[in-house]
Amino acid sequence: MKTGPSHRFRLRVSKPRRKASRDVFDNTLQKTQVWMNDVMSELDWEDKPRKAYMALRTVLHALRDRLTIEEAVQLGAQLPMLIRGFYYEGWTLQGKPHKERHKEDFLDHIKKAFKGDVTVNPNQVCRAVFRVLVKHTSKGEIEDVKHVLPKALHELWP
Repeated sequence: MKTGPSHRFRLRVSKPRRKASRDVFDNTLQKTQVWMNDVMSELDWEDKPRKAYMALRTVLHALRDRLTIEEAVQLGAQLPMLIRGFYYEGWTLQGKPHKERHKEDFLDHIKKAFKGDVTVNPNQVCRAVFRVLVKHTSKGEIEDVKHVLPKALHELWP
């Protein structure tokens, strides 16, 4: 008495797909490292990666919170996956965009993030991160971002 099919199926074993998923993360890690190296280089902080991360994160958050929701999302789409994650971290839509109009108010957010570290110049930090953004995102997107920001913040861009 037969209990199964009379012919045999040959099971094909394909290579595991882990490599493809690893490639995605390796790629974003590489891109993030390039951005971080650029920030560290711009600020002469090659030996201070945590400080450079804080600079990138803080400036991106300050910028994001002053953009329209649509523009913030469009900018986020151009960031590497890992940077995009901390760009959106803690973002709430309520009360956005902030209506601050003065450069000093914008830079004050950077100053507060570094909790009075006198070695950090908020103006230099902001300009450095903006230079990295200009280097790695499309010219059209940067123009759109600048168009949404108050005129007083335009002078911080390269």
